Amino acid sequence: MANSALDFSAFSSSALSAEQIHLIETSVAQFGAPLLLLDCDVVRQQYRELASALPNVTLHFALKPLPHEAVVRTLLAEGASFDLATSGEVDLVACQGVPAEKTIHTHPIKRDKDILDALDYGCTVFVVDNLNELDKFIAYKDQVELLVRLSFRNADAFADLSKKFGCSPAMAIEIITQAQQLGIRIKGLSFHVGSQTSSPQKYVDAILACKQVMENVVALGLPALSTLDIGGGFPVSYSKQVTPIDEFCLPINEALALLPETVQVLAEPGRFIVAPAMMSISSVMGQAQRDGKTWYYLDDGIYGSFSGLMFDEADYPIVTINQSAECYPSVLAGPTCDSIDVVAENIMLPKLVNGDLIVARMMGAYTSATATDFNFFKRAQTIVLNEVAMPSVMIG
Repeated sequence: MANSALDFSAFSSSALSAEQIHLIETSVAQFGAPLLLLDCDVVRQQYRELASALPNVTLHFALKPLPHEAVVRTLLAEGASFDLATSGEVDLVACQGVPAEKTIHTHPIKRDKDILDALDYGCTVFVVDNLNELDKFIAYKDQVELLVRLSFRNADAFADLSKKFGCSPAMAIEIITQAQQLGIRIKGLSFHVGSQTSSPQKYVDAILACKQVMENVVALGLPALSTLDIGGGFPVSYSKQVTPIDEFCLPINEALALLPETVQVLAEPGRFIVAPAMMSISSVMGQAQRDGKTWYYLDDGIYGSFSGLMFDEADYPIVTINQSAECYPSVLAGPTCDSIDVVAENIMLPKLVNGDLIVARMMGAYTSATATDFNFFKRAQTIVLNEVAMPSVMIG
């Protein structure tokens, strides 16, 4: 749902301004709680920052963390490309008018229908990481180009995506060799070093390993590879600060410069683009005293917008509309009858009354996308802000 009368920017600032508080209260008065406010201006800002930090890389937004129509439209207007993983995501970008040539399909494991749905749309670049998956493309060998995904384990990441997907460099050579025999074109390589990767060295190591595989492919007399997809995982600041993205990407760019000039580089940013672009607003629906703490029961929780707390380890910055200086040990719990539905323990909060509002920032990634209607508590409504970019005014 969109409402151009609402305006909410600077989500990541530490304190709520009087204007922001007014806009939050106005939104709740108009739409009720819980709410998610999605600011497309922040989506634009994040995309532009990453594009500037990786100037020679084509950014394919990964839909998974926030598959919202307004995000797709906003990024399409910015010139972004898109990373798809399911038929539902194919339908989403198709309905928003995304040209198929601006997409890649990166799920390493696919059903035949997944391949057909993508091909019917016009997406022809797919990812494989094993010989069984390669065989699925024999029937479509004249229509597709494949990327072979390598595995680079990263225990420090939020989600070590190389645990579930990817192959060794030796297996990559075997897949590429078998593809040549089958008449299937291998376009290049891909990897994903894991979500919220704290060190750019992980990318550097993976890029250099892929460079070696590319050299080995040529040495074996196989067709040279033309593409490297460096995945996503670029970090954003939740409660702890991370390295600024321009500084973070410096060693990545240095490593990429070692690749042949003919190699096209792609990336699959998701969280970095949308995490700062959304905040949640929930209200206190009840309270109780337990073990010396006040428990505040919210109308949103683990089974709703805070679902990322269960698997994503994101530490969402939480503030209250009531900005009293005196705070007390408190607990924020969700609305369901499940005891696991606790948003924050040992949090210092002012004394709240029923109906007071709780605001959580950095709620754009893996929140609404993974929310449920468990216990028949409806998930938060998303309100879209600033979808149409205002033209800049030159002063001078």
